[in-house]
Amino acid sequence: MSLTIRKTIVLGLIGSILLLGNIVLVANWLTEHGVVDWARYVRAEYLTGTAVTIIVVLLILLVSPKSGALVRRCPVCDHALLAGASIAGSVGARRSSLIVGPASIWS
Repeated sequence: MSLTIRKTIVLGLIGSILLLGNIVLVANWLTEHGVVDWARYVRAEYLTGTAVTIIVVLLILLVSPKSGALVRRCPVCDHALLAGASIAGSVGARRSSLIVGPASIWS
């Protein structure tokens, strides 16, 4: 993790703590400026149960199942792969059978 990422995390945590400490002031400010009333209007007008259901289904269907995989799988037999392997050992040839001398090639 680089220093820039660490600094960003620390600044984000400090900002979150300050925001949580002043949550009443933030809520009052949002109410005074009409943000709360606008959010209620948008929710009542556009976020019906059907719209929320369709959004959730689309998000589930659009996520690639391999993006969150922690273990790579063999495309042939679906066994877990070791680091750097492209196919499982049971599918491919044994390494000892690949090492042959010049005489065994011609015989």
